[in-house]
Amino acid sequence: MERDLGIALPSCDDCRMQCPFCDEQDTRVVDSRLALDGAQVRRRRECTSCRERFTTYETAEVTIPRIVKNDGIREPFDERKLRLGMLRASEKRPVPSDAIETAVGRIKRRLIQTGEREIASRAVGEAVMEELRHLDQVAYVRFASVYRNFEDVSEFRDEVERLESEPPPEARRSQIPLIPDD
Repeated sequence: MERDLGIALPSCDDCRMQCPFCDEQDTRVVDSRLALDGAQVRRRRECTSCRERFTTYETAEVTIPRIVKNDGIREPFDERKLRLGMLRASEKRPVPSDAIETAVGRIKRRLIQTGEREIASRAVGEAVMEELRHLDQVAYVRFASVYRNFEDVSEFRDEVERLESEPPPEARRSQIPLIPDD
């Protein structure tokens, strides 16, 4: 189902992809593939004039909600800050960087899917903790300790005990859910 986003589309004469090598307006698509879990289309193109090939990426232009901090300050979503926080929490842990990138993509998608113009920073922090809990429990506790502002060792102990009562991430991944995700 297609939604009208109120965007005026250019006429077909304006839609041609220009060759980056010779500036020719006439190129053809040789191959198209989905990338980034279907969030992007990768197109391999060939110039009809100089025969050079190049790659283009097509993504939907969406607006990510502004972040409302605890003190009421509003700021634009910063993917770099999100990634940095997750990388810092998983530093010196066996967490692949592509797993972090995938998690960042899921968090961004979740924010976009809310349809809200603004979202509380707390919701972003909770989403990060959920992703880290599935990736690496030590990274999760590191992030939670800063995010939840742990004051003493007992708060660490409580969080570790809560994690120990849950099945490990590997077991959760292999289990079939009782209620499917929507």
